[in-house]
Amino acid sequence: MDERELKDDLHGYLEGARAALLWKLEGLGEYDVRRPLTPTGTNLLGLVKHNAGTHLGYFGDVFGRPHDVPLPWLAGDAEPDADMWAAADESREDILELHRRAREVADATIGELPLDAVGRVPWWGDGAVTLHHILVHVTADTQRHAGHADIVRELIDGSAGLLPGHGNLPAGDAAWWAEHRARVEAAARLATGG
Repeated sequence: MDERELKDDLHGYLEGARAALLWKLEGLGEYDVRRPLTPTGTNLLGLVKHNAGTHLGYFGDVFGRPHDVPLPWLAGDAEPDADMWAAADESREDILELHRRAREVADATIGELPLDAVGRVPWWGDGAVTLHHILVHVTADTQRHAGHADIVRELIDGSAGLLPGHGNLPAGDAAWWAEHRARVEAAARLATGG
């Protein structure tokens, strides 16, 4: 496999992870894309906002590629974790546009630099990294957050799966899933003597 094929392969996995994350917003109302469903506040729109910042940091700043995308959550007076949720004055469209622009910055870096291009990650102690390393890292991070989004979406409306038309789950109706869940619960109780 030559460099172009390897880069295309890696980029394809990143694009698949992005698509899985964004799909979890589809068909939901404004409250559902924003509401926190874990004790730490995990929510769908916040995951997309955070992912946009990750793309801009790793594919922009790390490789010295300036962008004009404001990231107010990086300001010294910003609230901790401000990149993980949408403020009331940030619309879904604002965050989707932020994500689109971040993807453009990332895709330009991926397209224009060789895989062995060297960047520096100041928040990692300023160590040198390659574009190859960052592509793998950001893909893994995006997949991780797509998994979070999958669980949050399932908690909202029961919708689960990888992508539209490709659920990546066993076929089963609501009754089958209820029985399956009961089997898993029973096994957990038996394993712990309960």
